[in-house]
Amino acid sequence: IDSYSEGPVEIYNPTNPEDRRKLVDHVARATEIATALPSVDFYNKGDSGNVLGILSDAFRIKSNQNTSADTIIYTGENNNHAAEILISGLENRLGKKQLAAAGIQVLNTVIGKMSGIVTDEAQIREQNLVEIAPGTCSAFLVESFNKILISKIKLKGFVRGIKVFEEKEDLLPFEEAKLYGHNAAHALLGFLLREKGAGLMSDAGSFKNTIEFVRRAFLYESGGALCKKYKGLDPLFTSAGFELYAEDLIKRMVNPYLRDSIIRVTRDIRRKLAWDDRIAGAMRLCLENGITPQHYAHGAAAAIRILAQEENVEPSIILNTLWNDVENNQKIVSEIKNLINIKNL
Repeated sequence: IDSYSEGPVEIYNPTNPEDRRKLVDHVARATEIATALPSVDFYNKGDSGNVLGILSDAFRIKSNQNTSADTIIYTGENNNHAAEILISGLENRLGKKQLAAAGIQVLNTVIGKMSGIVTDEAQIREQNLVEIAPGTCSAFLVESFNKILISKIKLKGFVRGIKVFEEKEDLLPFEEAKLYGHNAAHALLGFLLREKGAGLMSDAGSFKNTIEFVRRAFLYESGGALCKKYKGLDPLFTSAGFELYAEDLIKRMVNPYLRDSIIRVTRDIRRKLAWDDRIAGAMRLCLENGITPQHYAHGAAAAIRILAQEENVEPSIILNTLWNDVENNQKIVSEIKNLINIKNL
């Protein structure tokens, strides 16, 4: 484990008027911006300090400065349509004309790294980690990884300062491989290990059958569906390409040096069971491509059982209320619920 010092870094509190003014000023002058929030729902959360408010105020200033350079925003919210959601929010506040005058392009990203924030003092000492700032009892622990994909930049003559990113004309297939392959398999492994009483993802080494179960889900369910849907698009979407992708990720998921906790991997279960998120999304993808997602149904059942314990209700109650607000898809909702029920919910 290597330690790196990055800086200088300034942290502002957007609910503080003076700090918010500084944030708006920095954004108005920036050419590359990144968002990294728990979910896209946070774009509009909060009062004066919310992200859309800060960006809108900054771009309103920027649109009035005819000499201002163009700006790109990398959205890092692990949502296949984060860029479209953010740009829609900005258009609602500024209008398309003013936003265009500001020279803004919002990009989706695919960031397939394993990481976490360590807050355990013993682990920080044991692994010789360095705190984010003195006295915080928090440290970043991130695997060595820099293969980040982004949407194609359309701003004429724009030169990225961050050179390592790889632009893709159509990013959605790779976003789906990340969410319905990588994220779905990661969550599946977490839910299954949690029910077995494991504490760390690296404990999977004691449950060889579970790893093999997840491998089959990754390769033959979501992997088979993705390779069928995007056949011929990229070497990733071939049997050989996807097998390399899956094997690399499974190895990284259980990296003992990351000490990745199963509680972290399986937190916020309702979000992970959402219709467009990893588990239900992977199952939908499979069914739409003629594959029965037996393994992911097991994972969904495990997730529902864990959630039922947390909320002190019967698992059937949770299953019966999931996805009832999904419009025009009740047939596939019923298929998925039936598959989960079969798995001894």
